[in-house]
Amino acid sequence: MRKIVLIAAAASAALALSACSKKTDDSAATTIDSAASDAAAVADDAAASATEAASDAADKAKDAAGDAADAAKDAASSAKKAVDAAADAVKK
Repeated sequence: MRKIVLIAAAASAALALSACSKKTDDSAATTIDSAASDAAAVADDAAASATEAASDAADKAKDAAGDAADAAKDAASSAKKAVDAAADAVKK
């Protein structure tokens, strides 16, 4: 009689463990799916931020280049005036 009770208890324990294992597998799969979704969302956000930062940097570089070109034109104009004034002074 003891053997039957022990066998029944062992069988019950085995069924309980297999049920827990299935729940654990399902939970682990859900956790992995969630982590993958979170990682994808973070990657998308990072890509969007990088694109925006690159666009801002390009705009600032374009503005700086325009400012440098304007400064070069102003310097050339001033140099031309100085050369013209010097030429006029030499002629007199």
